[in-house]
Amino acid sequence: MFDFDATLPLMAVQFLLLVAVLNVVFYKPLSKVLDDRDNYIRTNQLEAEERLSKAKMLARQYQEQLAEARRQSQAIIASAQADAKKIATEAIADAQREAQAQREEAQREIDRQKQEAMQALEQQVDALSRQILEKLLDPELVK
Repeated sequence: MFDFDATLPLMAVQFLLLVAVLNVVFYKPLSKVLDDRDNYIRTNQLEAEERLSKAKMLARQYQEQLAEARRQSQAIIASAQADAKKIATEAIADAQREAQAQREEAQREIDRQKQEAMQALEQQVDALSRQILEKLLDPELVK
């Protein structure tokens, strides 16, 4: 069936020569390109994972900073509200003291005017009493 003559070794040499040429010309550059591509993908993937972890860390830090800023702003608002209540309470107390002082001053003025009116009425009563006595009695007896 098979003839083993001089063409078989020649074919074997041609095959080995073709394999060597293809290996040098095609397979090695192709495998180098594939290895380079694999390394490129791997390094990009590692860089992307690093960037993603950095982004997650930064996002967490920003969230913590935001939470801290919110806590501080709430504390500032609470402090401002407490100060406003204190100022309002002091203003109300001052207004009440001032109103009380004005009421007391008005009461003193009313009492003073009442006293003056009573003295004036007493003088008028005395004068009218003398006039009545003078008219009823002899004017010389009244003195």
